[in-house]
Amino acid sequence: MVLRDGADDFRSDNEGTDPRCGMPMIDVYAPRDIFPPGTEGLLGKELTMAVLRAEGVATPGPFHLNNTAAFLHLMEPGQIHTAATRSARTVRVQVITPPAALTRGGQKQLVKEITEIVTRVSNDPTQSGRTWVILTEAAEGGWGLSGTAFGREEFAALAAKAAAARAK
Repeated sequence: MVLRDGADDFRSDNEGTDPRCGMPMIDVYAPRDIFPPGTEGLLGKELTMAVLRAEGVATPGPFHLNNTAAFLHLMEPGQIHTAATRSARTVRVQVITPPAALTRGGQKQLVKEITEIVTRVSNDPTQSGRTWVILTEAAEGGWGLSGTAFGREEFAALAAKAAAARAK
């Protein structure tokens, strides 16, 4: 693990074995016609990789790739409203991470990169002004997988187990 110029610049050079690098979940809420047909896989892949980069995962292995998910909630146009319009062209992306997975630098990087991805995949250069990114950190112990409520201690044990498996 490498710390450069304080915690805001944390980057993990240990393939994500730091317990702060967990299994983020991404939810995208958008009108169905925002993204061209057939781009769902591209959007999901780019968003998941952006989150892993922001968490400092230098080389994602199967542990990260199999447990970082994007859920695309594509709704009928007219189901998203703002105070100004009954059919808003707004995209909401919520990223939920385990406790302390993102530093402040990682948060800034992630919001910028998600906005760029949504704008590029939508083929609408004005979409950035209508893309909301919400970063949410799960409570300590409030992240579950395989029937286990994970906190920092459980994530550290899981990461150590993954590292040991890679070393074999």
